[in-house]
Amino acid sequence: MAPSAISPNAPEVSSGRPEAGPAKIYPVKEAHFEGYQAPQPDGYKKAQQIGSDNVAIVIDNGSSAVRAGWSFEDNPRFTIPPVMAKYRDRKLGKTFAFAGSDVYADTTARGHMRAAFEAGSGVVCNWDVMEYVLDYLFLKLGIDGQNGAIDTPIVMTEALANLPYSRKSMSEILFECYGAPSVAYGVDALFSYAHNGGKTGLVVSSSHSSTHLIPVIDSRALPAQATRLNWGGSQSAEYLLKLIRLKYPGFTGKLNSSQAEHMVRDHCFVAQDYVQEVGQVLDWTGLEDRDVVIQYPYTEEVVIQKSEEELARAAEKRKESGRRLQEQAAKMRLEKLVRKEQELDYYRALQTRLATENKKESKRLLDAEDLKDENALAKTIKELDVSIRKSRQKDLGGGAEIEDDAEPPNYDLLDIPDEDLDEAGIKQKRHQRLMKSNHEARARAKAEKAAEAARVAEIARLDEERRLGDLEGWLEERRAARAALVKKLKERERLKADLGNRKSLASQIRMKSIAALASDTPAKKRRRGGDDDTFGADDDDWGIYRQVANDGDNSDDEEEDLGASLKALEQELLEHDPDFTELHTHDAQSDWSTSLIHAFLRGPRAFDGGSARETHQLHLNVERLRVPEVVFQPSIAGLDQAGIVEIAADILMQRLSSQPGGGDLRDIF
Repeated sequence: MAPSAISPNAPEVSSGRPEAGPAKIYPVKEAHFEGYQAPQPDGYKKAQQIGSDNVAIVIDNGSSAVRAGWSFEDNPRFTIPPVMAKYRDRKLGKTFAFAGSDVYADTTARGHMRAAFEAGSGVVCNWDVMEYVLDYLFLKLGIDGQNGAIDTPIVMTEALANLPYSRKSMSEILFECYGAPSVAYGVDALFSYAHNGGKTGLVVSSSHSSTHLIPVIDSRALPAQATRLNWGGSQSAEYLLKLIRLKYPGFTGKLNSSQAEHMVRDHCFVAQDYVQEVGQVLDWTGLEDRDVVIQYPYTEEVVIQKSEEELARAAEKRKESGRRLQEQAAKMRLEKLVRKEQELDYYRALQTRLATENKKESKRLLDAEDLKDENALAKTIKELDVSIRKSRQKDLGGGAEIEDDAEPPNYDLLDIPDEDLDEAGIKQKRHQRLMKSNHEARARAKAEKAAEAARVAEIARLDEERRLGDLEGWLEERRAARAALVKKLKERERLKADLGNRKSLASQIRMKSIAALASDTPAKKRRRGGDDDTFGADDDDWGIYRQVANDGDNSDDEEEDLGASLKALEQELLEHDPDFTELHTHDAQSDWSTSLIHAFLRGPRAFDGGSARETHQLHLNVERLRVPEVVFQPSIAGLDQAGIVEIAADILMQRLSSQPGGGDLRDIF
């Protein structure tokens, strides 16, 4: 898979991807209660008619499923998992025992479930469970021998090179508990090979717990030359489960091994050419056929549908509310600007006064304003000046042009002393003083805007001269600036996503910052001789407020319109860089239809994060090839063994080269 989320070799197309058709959704499957299975005594009656010398009970004793039936039938009568549950109901005062699929009929029984086989192996380790499973099978087969004994021979499969103790314990149960007349053990793969007429060949047996390669010469197996690969159905299910959890770390559905086993069995397949097919599995062409959607249970939220009139009224109400909020915000920003200008005038006057005062008086004035020295005063003046300039450009730029059309305000009461005015006149005088401040602020904003326009025009002229003089250098600067903006945008998106996760590092840092700010109680004034922490000298210091903000919003003084700057740079590159096309823009690369990550996670269709149905879906695509490929390349799953191709080559070319008839071993079963 490519290391980046966007394919750099994407074909240049002018239109978007064709919309995929409706997805075929598969419901999630897991082990469940299959219903009551009645005993079937007809098979036992037929066996009695045939005679015990020509009939046997066949039990395929597998670690994932136990199958039982009669030797004169082609298919087994019953297939159950080798599990058992036993618990006591205190209210009823009774003890209940369940075996096979009946374990899943009761929630309490499922919590007490035990398996007969050791996890990841084909060796029986819990003989109590094995006995309950055999009881269940014999009862369902309808066997009714004298004194409860089994009067029919038994043929049972076991693991290759089964432990003597395990075979001894099984024989004791069959002979002493059930009174079986005879028992024959064998390997299921070799039984199948002989049934299909095999004489000399290599039997590949991939079971639930492992994979064996067993050579057979002249209908005689060679267990000493067999090789085991520690990978089977259970390991494949666990591996798929790990891949799904890694792929969807925030998935809220309940994932378990039983579901993964059904996914491996129903949707995974062996690739003819793994390297080629895994490189093409996420290609857009045919992705809707290769992508399998697994639907987990979910609860859909009920959305009340509103009429057109109600929607129109709600939209008008929101529009009116937004207008009022904009007016209030504009008024508050204007008042804030006026206060900042008054503070700036005051500090400038203080700076001018300090130039004429002695050292002691200057120290007193600075301490009264909680300033350490004149450098701190100069820094405060600079910060206020920058803040006022930004506010004028953003908030008052439009209003300054409207001011020319309005009539000049009347400030005739400002020159009249308060003693000559009544109470209403004094209030009117205060109002005129505020209006004058606002008018002067708008005038300064207009002048500032004109100066800024001239500055921008001069920068544009110099930039145009540089472009004409050194086009390659100019383009390289634009590419570097665009790369920096894209990196900053991705970092903000990543930080925003991390803040939504309480366990992420960003959320933990934010909580630590909040705790540090809450516990910090600085003195009202700095002590004489105390060190200045120089907070705010670097613009990055103010990032602490971005960390503790819930929604990630910044103030108007600090917010940068990265999207507009990025679009302006990309527009310049589109005009002057022949190698930069529409497909290289940030919007085109952010399109889900060109993203390998989206194809990997969500398939060929758009994803709606607000839909409960889509958030409870799993998409299997690469995993369908990757999981079965482990038997050929075990290193994919971190297994330090050779694959079955290398094992087969070693058996055929090395071990059996000196065996009589080993050279004729051409049959792979």
